[in-house]
Amino acid sequence: MSEILGNMMLITGALFLFSAGLGVLRMPDTYNRIQTGTKATTLGTIMILIGLAFLHPGWTFKLIILIFFVMLTNPVSSHA
Repeated sequence: MSEILGNMMLITGALFLFSAGLGVLRMPDTYNRIQTGTKATTLGTIMILIGLAFLHPGWTFKLIILIFFVMLTNPVSSHA
């Protein structure tokens, strides 16, 4: 069951990352591109890391640290 859930999270994260790339191509100006790329990329990366945590339970603590790091740095780096 955890393997199916992990794979679904990986697919969902990949779809969010794809939509981020598509949004960057489709948005008309720089500020909309930054907002689209940041929000979808942050969520997509977090979903992929959660999926990996389901697939590899031994890595869960390290992946939680990575999720915290992504949540902290991705919005700050896009604002700068």
